[in-house]
Amino acid sequence: MQMLVDTSNRAFRELNEYVLQISHRISASAASTFIIQNDCVVNEWYSGYHDKSVGSRMVDAQSRFNVASIRKTYLGFAVSLALYEGRIRSLDDDVTNYLNDLDELIISDTKIRHLLTHTHGLQGGDHHRRIFPPGTDWKYNNTGVNLLIKIIQQVFGQTLAEVIEERLFLPYGFTESGWLKEKSEKLVWLNESYKDDQGHDANLFVSTRELAYWGYLHLTKGKVNGKQLVPSAIFDQVRTIATPLSLSETLPRHGFFWWIQDMPRPLSELGDKLPTQAYQSLGLYGNTVLVIPEYHVVAVRMLNQTEQNPPQYDYIQDIQTFGNMVCKCVLSQ
Repeated sequence: MQMLVDTSNRAFRELNEYVLQISHRISASAASTFIIQNDCVVNEWYSGYHDKSVGSRMVDAQSRFNVASIRKTYLGFAVSLALYEGRIRSLDDDVTNYLNDLDELIISDTKIRHLLTHTHGLQGGDHHRRIFPPGTDWKYNNTGVNLLIKIIQQVFGQTLAEVIEERLFLPYGFTESGWLKEKSEKLVWLNESYKDDQGHDANLFVSTRELAYWGYLHLTKGKVNGKQLVPSAIFDQVRTIATPLSLSETLPRHGFFWWIQDMPRPLSELGDKLPTQAYQSLGLYGNTVLVIPEYHVVAVRMLNQTEQNPPQYDYIQDIQTFGNMVCKCVLSQ
């Protein structure tokens, strides 16, 4: 990706200082931000070390963070690709059309749409149980994610990691993104253990700039340097609300795992100053990628929180504040 860099921009100092304060508050050793506006990098900032050990590597542009739940947006891309290519026929297909080893009495009436929007009502690993009928409520958990990963492998005949590598990373030149299970110098490691590097675990490691690039692909609908390497319809689909229309107005709205801003909602992770059609994904360790089409902006924050939230710290309020501050900094230029 060829992009101008404005190294003289001071408009984002307040934002960087806020992220630094949050990193100290949640005992993170590493922090970074990256802002793209109007096809120009207007802020790139790094702070701290990969961990708290003596001699730890300083955070820089090559540092790769575990993005945790942000991995779901890459899975969302794979689902959108499968729909575009007819491998999945419809969002409203039954999950059992694609996975025949499930308990149909429990999974009955669960659609692809429900898995993508946390409205499936399922919990559990290999043995599922239902906590509410599909499409009637919202509960954030990974049960739907794990089922979709299996469906992707079924319809493509490849693992999620292989699909993303072949259809996204290679065409667009990603070299600092991927599922990794072994510790190495450039990884901001969190002392976790992972069973594989094929996309089943929450071990997608991405550099700050490539996470911003990921958001930028959504902003441009896949067109970079004048080339449309992936059909724009695939990116249009993932950022369109897929949540069942009948869901309570108080509950969040999702695209293909993206949180979508359509109106202020009590449980949303999106700040109230963000314009409609903004969308965001947040990971467990404090990482986030935010896309604001109205301002032609992508904002990324990286952290490596490893401890429990401290007293009086509200992660929802924090991430809402981050988004609102991005808007403030962008509009103040």
